[in-house]
This record gives sequence, C-alpha cells and structure tokens, in this order.
Amino acid sequence: MKLVAGLGNPGKEYTLTRHNLGFQLIDRFAAQRHKKIEQKKFKALTAELAVNGEKIILLKPRTFMNSSGEAVREALSFYQLSGLELLVLYDDLDLEFGAVRFRAKGSSGGHNGTKSIIACLGHENFARIKMGIGKPAAKEQVLDYVLGRFTAEEQKLLPEILDKGLEQLNKWLGIT
Repeated sequence: MKLVAGLGNPGKEYTLTRHNLGFQLIDRFAAQRHKKIEQKKFKALTAELAVNGEKIILLKPRTFMNSSGEAVREALSFYQLSGLELLVLYDDLDLEFGAVRFRAKGSSGGHNGTKSIIACLGHENFARIKMGIGKPAAKEQVLDYVLGRFTAEEQKLLPEILDKGLEQLNKWLGIT
C-alpha cells in the first residue's frame, strides 16, 4: 500500500494558483484512472484505487498548505504506513518554472507544506515530486506570487509540466 499526497490550499479562490500545483497533479493522475478525490477523511479529501494489484491512497489535505502534515500523519497512522510508502507532490519556488524533480528524501527546502509534514512525522524520509514555479524578482512578493494564478503563457505550458510530474509519479508507483 502507498499514500500519494498532493499539496495545495482548499477553496475555489486557490484552485489555479501556483501553490496548488500538487493538487493539480494528483487530480490529473486520478482523472486518468476515472477517480474523483472526494471522500472526506483525515482532514483531507481521499480516493482509493489499485495499481498493479497494490492499494494506492490519494490524499488532498484540506488543512491549508502550512498544516498539510496533520492530514498526512493521520492517513499514515490509520493505514500503518511509514515514510517509505509516502510520496508528496508540490510546487517549488527554487526550481525554474517547468522543472520537475524527484527526491527520495530531504529537507523542506523552505516549503511550508513540506515543513509541516516533516514536523508532524518527525523525519524527512519520504519521497517527493517538486514542480518548479520559479520565483518573483523581490522576496517580499513571494506570498502574492505563490498564491497568484499562472500567467497565460505559463498556463499553456502546464500540461507539459503535469505530464513530467505524472511520469515521475508513475515511475514511483511502478507503472510502465
């Protein structure tokens, strides 16, 4: 069994923001498998599916980004999973727009959702897929930038970025 958590903020006002790229990727993965992530459980929306005979739990925390760890911890505890069975999907300011990176473990890199997960789990030993959103020119613009919507030019490139993320997600799940 594995748990895949896409990070973002709940609410329509955040739907297409840069900070909700994790939600977009997990929704795209679910849609390809004709699943909706809508069951309310663990302070999150969830869905269950089987991939190659293995149960996969999809999780979208409803706790807002900075408290994502609460939902992830509850789900891991309920299913008695370790960090080795966890994959977290999220946006990354420190990667150029469009870059997608897989990491088997590591620090939060300053990402508040990942900081929350590390704090709630007490370790950094979980896989992650980071999708680059670039960063604004000035540090004081970061909040507005991550909570802002993608530009029209960026929106055209989102399908390609999400495809790269799906490729990494499928690889982690052993889907060929």
